[in-house]
Amino acid sequence: MSDLIVAIDASRIRSGGGVAHLLGILDIEQIDVFDFKEIHVWSYRKLLDLIPNRPWLIKHHAKETEQSLVKQLIWQATKLPRAIRAAGCHILFSADASTVCRFEPMVALNQNMLPYDEGVLRLFGLSRHRIQQSIIYLVQKSAFRFATASIFLTQHAANRVQHYTGPLQKTEIIPHGVGQVFKDTQPHRAWPSTTAQPIECLYVSPILEYKYQWVVVQAIKLLRERGHHLKLTLVGGGGKRALGMLNRQIEISDPKREFVTVLDFVAHEQIPQRIANADIFVFASGCETFGISLLEAMAVGVPIASSNRSSLPETLQDGGVYFDPRDYQSIADTIEQLINAPALRERLMQRAKALAEPYSWQRCATQTWRFIGQVYREYQLQINHTKKL
Repeated sequence: MSDLIVAIDASRIRSGGGVAHLLGILDIEQIDVFDFKEIHVWSYRKLLDLIPNRPWLIKHHAKETEQSLVKQLIWQATKLPRAIRAAGCHILFSADASTVCRFEPMVALNQNMLPYDEGVLRLFGLSRHRIQQSIIYLVQKSAFRFATASIFLTQHAANRVQHYTGPLQKTEIIPHGVGQVFKDTQPHRAWPSTTAQPIECLYVSPILEYKYQWVVVQAIKLLRERGHHLKLTLVGGGGKRALGMLNRQIEISDPKREFVTVLDFVAHEQIPQRIANADIFVFASGCETFGISLLEAMAVGVPIASSNRSSLPETLQDGGVYFDPRDYQSIADTIEQLINAPALRERLMQRAKALAEPYSWQRCATQTWRFIGQVYREYQLQINHTKKL
């Protein structure tokens, strides 16, 4: 058994996808198969409480992780490196890349594409969120350049980030996983047999400016005007500004709340059944590192109408139909394509499910930990070689 001890900086993981990824790669029984002795995680209390307890897993809470972004960064730069050394860790895994911690060797994981998409950032206007993303961009750019190696969820993300950072030292593509429960859940609804039955559309994602929920509402309204009996359920809480944009559009398109339902929060364990009860899954995000909600819908096997932006075509491939998320007519036309073509729906359902089959958290965890171990061994070889010169 190796004495390799890994440190994880998870202090900046705030998104649902980032949390799911961390929990997924830590959901393993043994680490000696990777020649690890211990894994230490630094994060905020709420996230630490979600992480399963293991005899080899040590959790560290720092009060600064609950404070402002500036205080978090100061803690990363000053206290975290000392804490990592005091714990006897040999390599740092930055699970979000938003770190100013300088510990070598370090592996950085890309979980956020927003700082690298100027068009999407303009949607936030001169808001606090845009300023925060600008700071994160500078932090991540520096972290990737410093890192001994970097992990990306998609080739699109790797290409996009390196457009700004320049070529990085060592990179690896390791996609998200998906829970087995999604693969085991089968679509429950038969396609509506009469026009009296509504076609249920589902969109699962936080309500944010670049998710374009308000444009989807416009598209559903247009389809109803064309004679299609559709209903739309939007699942996911959101930011104040984006919720305001969505509510204003609902007031225009569906003032009596006849066909739009907004659910602020749904427990993740309920999501598979909600997907299974949908006739069409809509995913209109304009910026994604991977699109984990999209992968979950693929695993269940429902017809998917997806945004053609960012990494989504790399994830969905030919398992769905595509639209421009900024154009409600494009969204409407694409959904209508699914409505009018039963054979197309069936083929896409089967294809999406087949594409999702290879994805698992076990595979993601195995690839991640083996890569981190490889990076450490290569780093040590390089250090030893340098000492001999």
